[in-house]
Amino acid sequence: MSDPFQDVDSGGADFVQAIGDALELRAAEPIMQEIVDGYLSELTYPDGGLHIEIGAGTGAIARKIAAHASNGTVVASDLSPGLIDYARAMKTNPGNLTFEVAAGATLQHEDASVDTVIMHTVLSHVPDPRVLLAEAARVLKPGGALVVCDADFEKMSIGNALGDPLDACAAYFGENFVTDKYLVGKLRGLVADAGFTTDRFRVVTRIISEGLGGMNWVGMGGKMMVERDLIGQPLLDALVEEYHRRVANNTLYGFIPFAILTARR
Repeated sequence: MSDPFQDVDSGGADFVQAIGDALELRAAEPIMQEIVDGYLSELTYPDGGLHIEIGAGTGAIARKIAAHASNGTVVASDLSPGLIDYARAMKTNPGNLTFEVAAGATLQHEDASVDTVIMHTVLSHVPDPRVLLAEAARVLKPGGALVVCDADFEKMSIGNALGDPLDACAAYFGENFVTDKYLVGKLRGLVADAGFTTDRFRVVTRIISEGLGGMNWVGMGGKMMVERDLIGQPLLDALVEEYHRRVANNTLYGFIPFAILTARR
């Protein structure tokens, strides 16, 4: 089965809403805000600059980009009309942020017209990252910046012990909601092959010890297992209850590494 994130709208309005809510929930985590603000603070924002986020989803990251690039224009681009509608409905959208429905492989921008291209948790969900990187190279100005921030889904965990059933949900999510969970290990080579020179490459950790961030793995992975008749709904209900129990008891512990790469055209 293909990665559902490749065609969110095919899952219907409820799935679009669920994905939108999950993206906003993750972006609101203090650790994720720290990660995003960290790489955005390393960039320069020329007056009148144009900055694009490819695969912007609900625009949560694009809103942060727009705050950093208040002297320029930010375009949040996504293939999903449903997610772009979700993004446009957000009341916190700043005036220098606009939205477009477009494939990352065919952006609606001229050659060498963009100052910054950002891809936040996108490349691990596409069939061929080289296509998006080539398009980023086309639209970026000489010296323009590319930022890729993506999760190392192969190393994600939410288990407290061997055989932890919550961790089984996370593993199932990684196998069925991610196109290439090994993307991070290939990232520097892919970027170099696209004609970029890497300035920085580092890995930071998203720790999940409170809140509902890890519930996305349990809920989505578990729901797919129910739909495929691998487990029953009562077991999924119990797993969700167990997640909340760990939050209440301060025993929730999950993590996933995030790679951050900044490169120049």
